[in-house]
Amino acid sequence: MSQFSTLQIILLGLATYRTTRFFTRDTLFNPVRNWIWKKRPPEKTFTGYLLTCEWCTSVWVASGYILSAIIIPEVTYIVVTISALSAIAGLLTAYEDK
Repeated sequence: MSQFSTLQIILLGLATYRTTRFFTRDTLFNPVRNWIWKKRPPEKTFTGYLLTCEWCTSVWVASGYILSAIIIPEVTYIVVTISALSAIAGLLTAYEDK
């Protein structure tokens, strides 16, 4: 089993947060989310519900990142670092806007 450093866990956590938010709330993903909801309504299907539940989605996103980090770590950490930096920027902007 792979062991992750503290920095890797922090990056993976921030990337999971950012990616989950993208799937469940961000405007850029609205067309895809609405298209899925037309075919698989959140009230009736797991797939539809998954795009409304941040807790549920984050488990799948985190699992994907962990598997990816084990299989192709170099590529994963480039993507994870970009997502983590985006998360930090978004969180700082939200804090600054208060």
